[in-house]
Amino acid sequence: MASTFSTLLDKLHLTSKDDEGPPAKEPTEEEFKELQAKYTQAGQGQVFTFYNELSTADKAGLFMSLRSFDPNYINEITEKALHPPDSTNEGQEAALGPLPEAATASMLDSKDEDIQSWYTSGLELVSKGQVAVVLMAGGQGTRLGSSDPKGCFNIGLPSQKSLFQIQAERIWKVQQLAEKQSGKKDITIPWYVMTSGPTRRPTEQFFEKHKYFGLNSDDVSIFEQGVLPCISNEGKILLESKAKVFSQSHMPVISLLTLAQVAVAPDGNGGIYQALLTSNVRTDMRKRGIQHIHAYCVDNCLVKVADPTFIGFAASKDVDIATKVVRKRNAKEPVGLILQKNGKPDVVEYSEIDNATAEAKDPSKPDLLKFRAANIVNHYYSFRFLETIEDWVHKLPHHVARKKIPYVDIEKGETIKPDKPNGIKLEQFVFDVFPLISLDKFACMEVEREDEFSPLKNAKGTGEDDPDTSKRDILNQGRRWIQNVGGSVESESAPEETGVEVSPLVSYGGEGLEFLQTRTIKAPAVIEKED
Repeated sequence: MASTFSTLLDKLHLTSKDDEGPPAKEPTEEEFKELQAKYTQAGQGQVFTFYNELSTADKAGLFMSLRSFDPNYINEITEKALHPPDSTNEGQEAALGPLPEAATASMLDSKDEDIQSWYTSGLELVSKGQVAVVLMAGGQGTRLGSSDPKGCFNIGLPSQKSLFQIQAERIWKVQQLAEKQSGKKDITIPWYVMTSGPTRRPTEQFFEKHKYFGLNSDDVSIFEQGVLPCISNEGKILLESKAKVFSQSHMPVISLLTLAQVAVAPDGNGGIYQALLTSNVRTDMRKRGIQHIHAYCVDNCLVKVADPTFIGFAASKDVDIATKVVRKRNAKEPVGLILQKNGKPDVVEYSEIDNATAEAKDPSKPDLLKFRAANIVNHYYSFRFLETIEDWVHKLPHHVARKKIPYVDIEKGETIKPDKPNGIKLEQFVFDVFPLISLDKFACMEVEREDEFSPLKNAKGTGEDDPDTSKRDILNQGRRWIQNVGGSVESESAPEETGVEVSPLVSYGGEGLEFLQTRTIKAPAVIEKED
């Protein structure tokens, strides 16, 4: 908290180093009038309602915040989000179809030699220093009963490891596997961790506290996604609380930005593309010679970070975007589907598909659904594609999330906490970019759900996508791996507790466990090293 406080003060020039540096300075009258006119002409002049009541520091803060937005652009994207253009021809129903067979593969039925080829080539790309990982980790664990970043969450494994640690150790293991295959030393996979405003500093502190989980700190970059103003139901930019008070243990209570500021919210996981530019992450990738990028969300405890097989598959197809999917459980499962829509790769939400389409069977495999590729937000990008972000990022749509947003009543000057949605937050989705590329530059890999997808969404005890299911799925995976090499697992307590946690430092995907083939493991247990 102290660092966050200092950072805010630094941004407003409210601190000095060795008594150097300018004091807080409000904008000049000319600067203020120019910005005020811009907002007033856009119909957003209400943001200056309390300006004359502000202290010098507060004026500087409000001016800096407002200057970072273009009110005309905010009006434009708000209008488009509330009234999206009809993307079909004259209102005709969209043409939906599965992705072309040539663009797909399945880990469930691909030939062993193909899978091995993808894996080997993926490790070769890692050994050449061409693979990087981008983690989308902007969310807090609010639904989980925690105010910490979700990646800090401990799902209750015997080892007590957090999601961040599990994923960091998988990166470490891939580096080791690439070194073993290539004979090279000091192979690195840079890890770029995208946070939001509230989660950035806690994430940095968590990584520092745990010494980056064994990774080189120079190869871990923590950056921040952008924000957009919150908008009222009447289309007006909202102002948030009139008072933000910070209390430090070693300092008196200090009021910072004591009058109304712009209410903002993160711009969604689709903000990743703009953030890669503004944070200079792309520049760092270019300097390192990165060619292949794996991007995923933090809440999946089974995610195969920097998966060599997936990287090798996508590279062999020479595509710009590839995605992993799991097989939809049944026609009613409420998941987004990856398919082709009007001849372009796309994600279609469950609510957008009628029953007949959802229940349609695959003509070539009648026991399977025709549309079964469930989106799990697990993607590959070629670096050459990310080099073109400037060409298309402005084309990505914004979506509306109706929320209860605390705001300042500009008539009374009071903070209001609404009991029903009073405005919207604008966000982009990471998959909004899919329709911007051609089908021949898009590929899809189906993976086994029990091996690669167990999201953490809900509080403990809900029984679905919660800490208990995440823990169960990791332990069950470990048990399967041990049994696959000829080992056995027995429970020391309840018969159903037969899971084993296999550390990523020991095995990335079930390999290297031959030392357990004649062993009987008493569950629950942790395999942390070969012995």
